[in-house]
Amino acid sequence: MQADLNKPLDISIPLKEGSETVNCFYAPYMEAEPVVAGSFIGSTAKGGPVNFLNLRINPHGNGTHTECVGHIAKEQFFINRALKKFHFLAKLGSVFPTRTEEGDRVIFKEQLEGWLEPGEVEALVIRTLPNDPDKLRRHYSGTNPPYLHHEAVEYLVDLGIRHLLIDLPSVDREEDGGKLLAHRAFWKYPGVVEAGRDECTITELIYVPNEIKDGLYLLQIQIASLEIDASPSKPVLYEID
Repeated sequence: MQADLNKPLDISIPLKEGSETVNCFYAPYMEAEPVVAGSFIGSTAKGGPVNFLNLRINPHGNGTHTECVGHIAKEQFFINRALKKFHFLAKLGSVFPTRTEEGDRVIFKEQLEGWLEPGEVEALVIRTLPNDPDKLRRHYSGTNPPYLHHEAVEYLVDLGIRHLLIDLPSVDREEDGGKLLAHRAFWKYPGVVEAGRDECTITELIYVPNEIKDGLYLLQIQIASLEIDASPSKPVLYEID
């Protein structure tokens, strides 16, 4: 297989200030403020010699992010140490979440069956339908977005998926009483280390444009070297010949 690295397909949502961008879980919007020290101001627009900004970001609430098991663990796990490789064979698939009698929209195991052969790929990219550019600026807080049933996640783990990417705020229900069944199933927490899942990641709030077709790709996940549970990230797909 060969990938054309000159034609990247960026599936991240840009981080930007203000309310005209994606947001979830009632997180404050991203802020960028210039450093002020005496007569120095870190903004060329305000007369300073350089732009020198402090950022206020919530990785989970402000845009595309990649998280490790530290997101749910009582022990310390850091995304910078969990994600040690950055290129993976991935499959992209599209699915309509199923509306339940309770009104939830859920992706069930049965809807993913037949997508993958065991060990076929390490990474799965899930695009939910309908798919429109409003996902780039949607405010999800309090809307009960779609999510993955934990049995669907268990099924993907059994097939060898170590990196799961989805265009939703979370793989779990927005309000689930802290159960986090899909997260726990993905990392097999609390037995994450024994199960060899401590280097596995979940990437949420991606956006895959409709012109990118379902199928196999080379995936690159780019993160900042942060020693916390999650980092803003830039997943990129490359077509494979």
